[in-house]
Amino acid sequence: MSKQFLRLAYTCIALATCCAGMLDVPSTYAEEATPSIQGEQKIILYGSDISISPISEIVQLSSETPYESTFTVTNDGDDSVNFEVFVAPYSYIHSEENDSYVLGFTNENTYTQITRWTRIKDANGNYVKNPHFTINGHDKMDISYRITAPENMPAGGQYAVIFVHSTADQWTGEGIMTETSPGLIIYGRTGGETTISGEISDLNLSQNITKESGDGKQTTYGHINASAKIKNTGNIDFNATAILKVESVFGGGYYQTPENEARISVIPESEIVLSDEWEDTPIFGLYKATWTVTAAGETQTIDQMIFINPVPFIIISIILLTIIIVWITIMLRKRKERRARLAV
Repeated sequence: MSKQFLRLAYTCIALATCCAGMLDVPSTYAEEATPSIQGEQKIILYGSDISISPISEIVQLSSETPYESTFTVTNDGDDSVNFEVFVAPYSYIHSEENDSYVLGFTNENTYTQITRWTRIKDANGNYVKNPHFTINGHDKMDISYRITAPENMPAGGQYAVIFVHSTADQWTGEGIMTETSPGLIIYGRTGGETTISGEISDLNLSQNITKESGDGKQTTYGHINASAKIKNTGNIDFNATAILKVESVFGGGYYQTPENEARISVIPESEIVLSDEWEDTPIFGLYKATWTVTAAGETQTIDQMIFINPVPFIIISIILLTIIIVWITIMLRKRKERRARLAV
């Protein structure tokens, strides 16, 4: 009986190993692909590096007095760089393709009229729409701007980005040139009646996340992750916070969203997806995950017990459990037959 049992066990384990090898091994078993990098980047012109400071500013607007301020352009490269400065709307555009909002700089609406009120001071001291400058290597330059708000400006917030963009007339054709522009985000406050309101929806906790690498290949990782949607239904921006917390079922914490990554500004007429993941999630374990989202005075929380385990482990466990059940069944049948023989 024991020899038959061992033979059956070895066969089943070999089958499990074979099945595991035929599967797409998710998360931690596959080599982690480098994710595509998105977001704000600096201007990189061959042999130069431009950045700006600050990167955002809250502005109180008044129709009686123009608002004036400056920001600093820094060239950390060796060569001088020509660049232009211009103002664009800061807003989100709804994408019908995947039913989401994406950041755009061409969509004008009630909350981006500040774009038309803003002018940049050129080298001659005049305030114009699109001045051009030259900055020497390892130098800094202060750029001034003025916002002249009209008397009939709408109540609530106004949003724009002042971009610094390199011009390619100096490029020799050698090396690599990337024309990406850093920008100063302007959060305007116009006064009047302000309405702060928002909606939180689609809170979700999961143990898998799919990422796309630069070559377009998608890879699934066994990372505890969370997501939610925040929609601004008011007329002024507000800060939303989202915190993912992962704890042991026996007490003690493993992960919590870093404080500097937990907050995001949500502007009117936009819906933003907030998400976070525990990138160092082990390949095996039982955890309690809590996802708390706060926006416009409202807080929603979900929590869930999450069991992380690799696919081969599940297959082997199921097969071993099947073996035990079969073995118990055979033993009970043998015992029943033995009792029947003794009773004769």
